[in-house]
Amino acid sequence: MPYDGASAASYADSHAQPDSTGECAKYVRRAIEWGGISLPRTRYAKDYGPILKAAGFRAALGAPRKGDVIVIQPAPGHPAGHMAIYDGAHWISDFKQRHGFYPDPAYRNAQPSYEIYRHD
Repeated sequence: MPYDGASAASYADSHAQPDSTGECAKYVRRAIEWGGISLPRTRYAKDYGPILKAAGFRAALGAPRKGDVIVIQPAPGHPAGHMAIYDGAHWISDFKQRHGFYPDPAYRNAQPSYEIYRHD
C-alpha cells in the first residue's frame, strides 16, 4: 500500500492534544500507519530516521510538504529528541506546534540537528 501523506497528516491533526503529552513518537508513528506504512517501534523519537529510510522515506530538501516527517535530535532536558508530521501549514506531533518545527523553548534555543523525511 503506498503512503498517503495527506491522510497521515489529517490523522495527526484530528488526534492532536491541546498540549504536549511527551508521546510525540507514538502519535506520529500512528499517523504514518494511518497513511499506509507500518513502522516498528523504537524507544526514542530521535532514533526514527533509519526506520523511516527503511520504510521508503528519503531525506528531503526545501519547503516541507504535507505528510513530511521531521526527526529532531535531543535538546537539553529532552534526551528522546522529537518528531512531527507536516499538515501543509503546521508541524504536528502529539500536539499542534505553534512555533515551527522546534516544539518548545529548549529546542528553539538549542536548535539541535534535524532531518526532514519524505515518501514519494
